[in-house]
Amino acid sequence: MSRWAGPARARIATLWEGAQDGAHDLGHLDRVWKTCRLIATEEPRADADVLAAAAYFHDAVNLPKDHADRARASRLSAELAVRELGGMGFPAEKLAGVHHAIHAHSFSAGIPPETVEARILQDADRLEALGAIGLARMFLIAGQMGAALFHAADPMALERGLDDRRFALDHLEVKLFPVAAAMQTAAGRRMAAERAEWMESFRTRLLSEIG
Repeated sequence: MSRWAGPARARIATLWEGAQDGAHDLGHLDRVWKTCRLIATEEPRADADVLAAAAYFHDAVNLPKDHADRARASRLSAELAVRELGGMGFPAEKLAGVHHAIHAHSFSAGIPPETVEARILQDADRLEALGAIGLARMFLIAGQMGAALFHAADPMALERGLDDRRFALDHLEVKLFPVAAAMQTAAGRRMAAERAEWMESFRTRLLSEIG
């Protein structure tokens, strides 16, 4: 546990006051922090202060999925985190670790995680894209972007190219199943495999219902 979880959460709550994004809200941050702690039980070298700060600030600058600067969001979040945490009295020697963990967590940024904290945060955040909560967030974001649930004539893209900007169900093959196969920690791999299996079962049920 870290004494910085509460202050970091409170600061983000202030920074996000008035914002409305059901997929990237305080609940998302709380779940990421909870998963970080769970994974960290098998990673004894992890710094709890770095993890807590990174978990609560990793989406501090939250840009829409279709925003032109989406790939820069994690870097902007990392820079904001360093500024805010520095003003809060967070240990200066740990700020670089927080910056790297946040910068490297993003799928679109493509930054390899080089520390145990970065690997844990990346897994914890990507686990949010899997399983039941992952599907709920997937469909919520698809709706925000004006996408359809699935391609009515060819939901499995057997005779067309995948396009997850137009069809939510395509996102499973385009991104989520690959994410599940690319976890950084042993605990993350176990949890991801279970959640991916559940998503496959959901898709099978959906296809059965729509015929």
